[in-house]
Amino acid sequence: MKQLILSVMTLAALTATSQEEIRTSALNGPVIDSNGNVTLSITAPHADRVTLQLDGRQDTLMTRGNDGAWTVTTNVKPGVYRYLMIVDGVPTLDPNNVYTMRDVNTVKNLLVVDNAAHTMALADHDVPHGTVSMVSYDSPTIGVTRRMSVYTPPGYESNRSRYPVLYLLHGSGGDETAWLEQGRAAQVLDNMIASGDIRPMIVVMPNGHTDTPSAYTPMVQPRFEHQQWMEGTFERSFDDIVTFVDKTYRTKPDSRHRAIAGLSMGGYHSLYISANNPDKFAYVGLFSAAVTPRNNGGDDIYGDIETKLKNQARKRPALYWIGIGKDDFLYEDNVKLRVLLKNARMRYAYHESEGGHSWANWRAYLQIFLPQLF
Repeated sequence: MKQLILSVMTLAALTATSQEEIRTSALNGPVIDSNGNVTLSITAPHADRVTLQLDGRQDTLMTRGNDGAWTVTTNVKPGVYRYLMIVDGVPTLDPNNVYTMRDVNTVKNLLVVDNAAHTMALADHDVPHGTVSMVSYDSPTIGVTRRMSVYTPPGYESNRSRYPVLYLLHGSGGDETAWLEQGRAAQVLDNMIASGDIRPMIVVMPNGHTDTPSAYTPMVQPRFEHQQWMEGTFERSFDDIVTFVDKTYRTKPDSRHRAIAGLSMGGYHSLYISANNPDKFAYVGLFSAAVTPRNNGGDDIYGDIETKLKNQARKRPALYWIGIGKDDFLYEDNVKLRVLLKNARMRYAYHESEGGHSWANWRAYLQIFLPQLF
């Protein structure tokens, strides 16, 4: 009997401990109305000043209520945003919003504002969903096992069809999760496949930093610059990825059904991988691409790019697409790239947008690029 009582008391204590970890708030999380008005709140009764730091906006002073809650309402266009509250100068996550987004080693709250018709491609909708897998693969060129994210379209598991493949590469601050978490790639693919705007495809998102096997290397602080950074190793090892994908997935393993695209550093990788392998990719997308080598190696990859582009142009890629913002710090590099392409007689499509080097642009470029594939 004593043992039973002790067991019940122990269970009650464990239950109480577990319940203490579940904290609720009297405040709402983000409240969004049909007109795009967003109301955010935080309880900070002892604070003297609280401001909202929201993507694309100047910091906005929040208003304190008698209950110690600070509130602000702002109007935003449909899109994906990150935000923080600055409490007496201290950046603070919104405790009423469990959804966050990591960019390199900075974590902010996530805010998704759909349009009134609930058709924005970046939002989650009631459509058939593809499958996202974190996949380990051997890279003989590098000599390690690495990780990548792979999206397979709705119905992949229940049929025997073969699919085209897009290799989608991240920027300097990213990893194999960047296009999923920040780029909303899975939502975009699900929604655009469901609407019939794009063909079902496999999308492969590898880690472009060869000195880091994956985004989940235990307790390693994410960083912007890497030891092996745009010096040729990733480009040399890229065939390991293509070989693994063609062996593992039901692909259409030819250039007409293979595309490569990336943002910033990923655009740089896409430029040089495709130029060095003109028979492998019929579609190339450069989103705010870096262009100029950093003089830290990779002469075999980055050297004689004019000749390589001429050889690639002779293969007549189905699409060579460039997107850049007017305020992007890589704008002039992309002007030089277009001169190189003109001299190589490479036909290309050019899209110039407002804004700079930002995920807002890269998400938009992806939605423009995808319908032109395959």
